[in-house]
Amino acid sequence: MSRFFEIIAHTALSAMGIAFVGWLLWHALKKSDDPARILFKAILSVLLVAGDVFLIRGLMGSLHDSTAPEANAGQAFVMAGSIAACGIILSIIWTPQLSNFLISPLTNMFDGGDIPPDPKPYYSIAIAKRKRNLPVEAVTLIREQLAKFPNDYEGVSLLASIQAEDLKDLDAAEATFNQFCEWDKAPPQQVAAALTQLADWHLKFFQDAYSARIAMQRIVQKYPDTGLALVAKQRIAHLEGTEKNLLDAQTRQPTAVPEGVKSVGLLQSSAHLVPADASPEQVAAAYVKQLQEHPDDTEARERLALIYAAHYKRLDMATTELEQMINEPNHPPKRVAHWLNLLADLQVRGGADYDTARATLEKIVQMFPDYAVAELARSRLAHLRLEFKALEQTPNKTMGEYEQNVGLKGSRYYGKGY
Repeated sequence: MSRFFEIIAHTALSAMGIAFVGWLLWHALKKSDDPARILFKAILSVLLVAGDVFLIRGLMGSLHDSTAPEANAGQAFVMAGSIAACGIILSIIWTPQLSNFLISPLTNMFDGGDIPPDPKPYYSIAIAKRKRNLPVEAVTLIREQLAKFPNDYEGVSLLASIQAEDLKDLDAAEATFNQFCEWDKAPPQQVAAALTQLADWHLKFFQDAYSARIAMQRIVQKYPDTGLALVAKQRIAHLEGTEKNLLDAQTRQPTAVPEGVKSVGLLQSSAHLVPADASPEQVAAAYVKQLQEHPDDTEARERLALIYAAHYKRLDMATTELEQMINEPNHPPKRVAHWLNLLADLQVRGGADYDTARATLEKIVQMFPDYAVAELARSRLAHLRLEFKALEQTPNKTMGEYEQNVGLKGSRYYGKGY
């Protein structure tokens, strides 16, 4: 009975050994760059081991029954030598695979091992074709990549750029971007970038502010009450000026320059030659009109607030304009902090007390405690009293009256005959 269990145990161990060797062989074939070479090594190893086994069995059959050690010394030496030679040959054959198998778990933690990278499109060949002035071939290559990776923004943007800028087909570029923008999973940032680029092309190639405005309004309609919509509204507010500048650059006519004043250096004063700037009242009126048409134009509103504070001395009106932008929830923290700091500047210089300016700066810390602007506000709060003190200690100095045209008069020494 014990012999039966011994046979079962040996059979099980042999099966496990064969299975392990088979798994190693399969693993080596799967990971190898040259499976035929691994298969050749496996066949050679099997033949080598089988030959050594038959050799040993033959030598064991020729052993003498004598108890004298020297009687079987020759056979024992040959058997030991064959086993050693077989082991050396196998080690030479399989050392690269075994070392890689044992060390790869450690190296895989650093280089990712043999895990294949995530598939992604490649546009380098298409970009090279475009640089060589082969836009049609570039478009073909990009479409092949987009067939494998639909709605990849890099490919869509590159395709539209070639269509608009190289092939001069803005309609095709617009269709490419429209298809991407209508995708329900398109990221908002990429949609806004595509529509903004489309608006730029309408202005650049056709000076068409109307079509550019439609593209920007699509951002406002698609993502209302967001920062993307605010940026689009800012762009819409300045489209007319951009269109005018582009048209003027294309239709620029020769300008007749009037003859300049002769002997300017001999004049007692050249103040009358300086062109008159627009009055603050006119500038303020222009900003008010701009804000009536485009209430979200933060640039015009900020400049209007500065005029209210500096020219009209109306800190309350400047505060109203700035707070309207500060209270808008979709502006980025950096811009809101800028307006709060500007309001604090106007309060310090406009006669507000310390507590008012301090409360303004504390809003930055309260609204954005985890941003860098909060740390800057804390630093300014620590020195805020010094700002008020510096204004109080700055005396009003009256400039003296000096002799005019000193540079045009002769030396006093020459006048005395020296």
